[in-house]
Amino acid sequence: MKKISYKIRMPKDAGWLLPGLQVKRWFGLIIIGTVIALLGLCVLFNMRPVYFAVGILKYIAVTVNQEFLGVVLVFLGAYIFLKGWKNTNYSILDLTEDRDRHALLESLYKRRKLNYGPKIVAVGGGTGLSTMLKGIKKLTNNITAVVTVGDDGGSSGRLRQEMGILPPGDIRNCIAALADDEDLVTKLFQYRFKTGEGLEGHSFGNLFLTALCSITGNMVRAVQESSKVLNIRGRVLPSTLDDMKLSAEMEDGTIVEGESNIPETGKKIKRLFTVPAHCKPLPEVIHAIKEADLIILGPGSLYTSVIPNLLISEISEAISKSSAKKIYVCNIMTQPGETTGYTASDHIQAILDHAGYPNMVQAVMVNNSLPDDLSPDYEKSNSFPVVVDIDNIKAKNISVVTTRLYEENEQKFVRHSPARLARAISYWYKKQLKTKDKNKK
Repeated sequence: MKKISYKIRMPKDAGWLLPGLQVKRWFGLIIIGTVIALLGLCVLFNMRPVYFAVGILKYIAVTVNQEFLGVVLVFLGAYIFLKGWKNTNYSILDLTEDRDRHALLESLYKRRKLNYGPKIVAVGGGTGLSTMLKGIKKLTNNITAVVTVGDDGGSSGRLRQEMGILPPGDIRNCIAALADDEDLVTKLFQYRFKTGEGLEGHSFGNLFLTALCSITGNMVRAVQESSKVLNIRGRVLPSTLDDMKLSAEMEDGTIVEGESNIPETGKKIKRLFTVPAHCKPLPEVIHAIKEADLIILGPGSLYTSVIPNLLISEISEAISKSSAKKIYVCNIMTQPGETTGYTASDHIQAILDHAGYPNMVQAVMVNNSLPDDLSPDYEKSNSFPVVVDIDNIKAKNISVVTTRLYEENEQKFVRHSPARLARAISYWYKKQLKTKDKNKK
């Protein structure tokens, strides 16, 4: 005989009873208050309404089945109360359409659930960090994105030079990535002007952050206020408020100044350094690292996105001393002018050399597959898949996590997939926690 399965569909309004919303406790408080108030009224009326009600209930109890009556009254009372409470809140919030109401419930549930997620600190910059943030924001609300401020090219570079502010570009991308919804405000924040004297090349978000920086007095306050506008999950912090500029010494001894100029030389980088040499970290960054459950380095340009944050000695020291799980997400392809010919272990070694502290990375996450029809532009620009030299990595006492991380666009270029990256990081982190628990036992 075939088994017949029945699917019981829960009413959408019953979603308000799901655990974790922190709503039912207020239901109970309202009920208790209502009952106490009614008892007070009964006392004022010499308890007569109570006797009258009890008499009616006795009469009904004699004529109607007791269990059936109890169930009906409980469900009827709960339905009326829930309907009234829900519609009162919808009225206050001015939500008239069903999709708005259910979106509110879904958003509230996600927010409450994600509030209990792990505390993650993601360190980097550029498009790599913002790509990852789009995925991990679905794992937790407790995200701190630590962003490099060495950018001196494009719109950010122009605003930095003309307005004397920290470059807003990478910060803007991370704020947009953490936005709750990809709605009109987020698209507006990322909008880039294509024409207009003085406006061409600038993004609206960069100009918005620049204006807020002038109003509030510093970039941290500007980021906080813009984050409220976009209702982001987590927070974005610049690694320092100092006017940090990047310089690189090449293997032939030449010095190249400016982040945007470093990849253009085509020479191999010997070491990266900052001007001024000792930039002060943002105190909130150090506090976030100390409180973190998981620290993620990358993905992103090794020398112009990831390492600049680690050149701030206090940040590297805090990461080194942290008891959090630590993982580095390696790039999928080598980057011309920065990591030409680099293997995965070369990426790690560059991080360790510049950080100056041990125990910076416990594991490296690498992509283990690629499509057959990669864009021919990769080879033309001298960019190739990063070779995963597992033995060299393990020799550094660092574990290797290999999985498919890429997604392909129409031009046959590969990028990290936010969803795949988030799933892989979450799986690795949970596995580490289980191993830790077993070791305790």
